[in-house]
Amino acid sequence: MLGIFKSLMKNRAFLLLVLPGAAWFIIFAYLPMFGTIIAFKDFRIHPGGFFESVFKSEWVGFKNFEFLFSTDDAYIITRNTILYNVGLIFLGLILAVTLAIIMNELLNKRLAKFYQTAMFMPYFLSWVIISYFVFSFLNVEKGVFNQILVLFGEDPVSWYSETKFWPYFLIFLGLWKNAGYGSVVYLAAIAGIDRSYYEAAMIDGATKWNQIKYITLPMLKPLMIILTVLALGGIFRSDFGLFYQVPRDSGALYPVTNVIDTFVYRGLTIMGDTGMSTATGLYQSVVGLILVLLANYAVRKIEKDYAVF
Repeated sequence: MLGIFKSLMKNRAFLLLVLPGAAWFIIFAYLPMFGTIIAFKDFRIHPGGFFESVFKSEWVGFKNFEFLFSTDDAYIITRNTILYNVGLIFLGLILAVTLAIIMNELLNKRLAKFYQTAMFMPYFLSWVIISYFVFSFLNVEKGVFNQILVLFGEDPVSWYSETKFWPYFLIFLGLWKNAGYGSVVYLAAIAGIDRSYYEAAMIDGATKWNQIKYITLPMLKPLMIILTVLALGGIFRSDFGLFYQVPRDSGALYPVTNVIDTFVYRGLTIMGDTGMSTATGLYQSVVGLILVLLANYAVRKIEKDYAVF
């Protein structure tokens, strides 16, 4: 015990630095794990409060999970969740790396900072605000897109009823909002690359493209793999605002906009089924953990040094 105390005192400055993050995880990640028991209960509110409600609710085993997968929408929400996330993860990776390389190659650094700030700004906008921007373009009567179509003699389109356009809209908006944030991470990694590599390449007559291909991208490869492996853990989770706020909860668009998160939200608000909602959250977490472990295992088999753990 004395040795542990001495070690804590010796590293107290570092421990204080990690204290806010550790407190956040304990309060918002570890303590709520107790609530996963609701996934196996028919949760009912009792007068004694939350804990009495949990303990006195009837055990139902896996019936909440059965309800989730027995619905007609189970296939649609699973398909949409996976496909949208796969598209956003890999297209977002390509876009973020591309933007980071472009920003790094700009000679005018003041202009580069301006572009970087402009790309980063959408990340701070809420989906509620963005949904109104989108509505100003897609409004049936006065939207910008329909006014352009009428100008060219075409009929207006009821955008919030046509499912064929929305996969493209949602992917585009997801990339537009998050690409700037992702590019900052890769731009910082590029700034940390030893400049002597580029100087030696220029002496050998390497073009800019060759420097990017043989120096920048290989140096970014470990970070790209690590971030992709971690992103795969959230492949069963979706950006709720993107799929609920932006389509304005249009029922006609459910076949292409309904994902697991929006399905659970509607089930919770309309039916008040807390057990099913908790079961879905547990299902998403377990599948995410399995995907991270499998992806990390695959990376370790291919290139051990690039694995997360």
